[in-house]
Amino acid sequence: MKKLLSVILAAVLLLSATAAFADGLTIAVPNDATNEGRALLLLQANGIIKLSEEAGVTATKADVIENPLGIEFQEVEAAMVPNVMADVDYAIINNNYALDAGLNPVQDSLLIESADSPYANVLCVKEGNEETPEAKALVAAVNSQKVADFINETYGGAAVSVVAEPGDGYDADVDYAALAGKTITVAASPTPHAQILAIAQEILAAKDVKLEVIEFSDYVQPNMVVESGEVFANYFAHIPYQENFNEENGTHIAIIAAIHVEPMGLYGGKQADLTALTVAK
Repeated sequence: MKKLLSVILAAVLLLSATAAFADGLTIAVPNDATNEGRALLLLQANGIIKLSEEAGVTATKADVIENPLGIEFQEVEAAMVPNVMADVDYAIINNNYALDAGLNPVQDSLLIESADSPYANVLCVKEGNEETPEAKALVAAVNSQKVADFINETYGGAAVSVVAEPGDGYDADVDYAALAGKTITVAASPTPHAQILAIAQEILAAKDVKLEVIEFSDYVQPNMVVESGEVFANYFAHIPYQENFNEENGTHIAIIAAIHVEPMGLYGGKQADLTALTVAK
């Protein structure tokens, strides 16, 4: 009788464990091409899935060729991924939105890209404005040692400066007297981009140049307002995103400086750790 009860109990436990994963795990990922690809590449780098050899930075869930856990990928607008965390097992979140949601990417993420990620966040203007005094003054300010120090000291690895040789904040070829009294407008994500630009504001203000930061919470409008000429520059996205955006939308947004990198991370939703993903390996 005891043996029979043990067999029944084992069967019940097995059925319970099977039921827990019957529907597979759900992972929320950004739905724009390059950030979804980036999220999937993070999973591939950790042996959780495998993408087709042809898949690159614009990979989507259709490029997944090995998925032993039967993971269901929920494609969500990047800014909304933190909002669905409670409804999914895991969520892969861009660091700016993670910071906005009160998450510490270094401490709270379960998986995170290395700091040498190729997805450097960039300062951009519309093609034709790259060599203007405004562009040169803006680049010099964000490429300053003061900004680099702020990034590295403030974000604790959640954002890392990629400027190889930070300067004093000023370009010797720019006539700052001629720029005095002018306003340079920049579209930016609130965190960390607008915060970083606040340091550049101080640098330019010393030359009587006003830097006006206009905050956007999405990944489309910052490019559209630069393309239309409504705003002079933007600082919100990484290189692959900008290049893909131009290709898909016929826009003419030019990268003028790479400022920092934000390693993307995977966070627990219904799952508190990586156990569920480890089972799949």
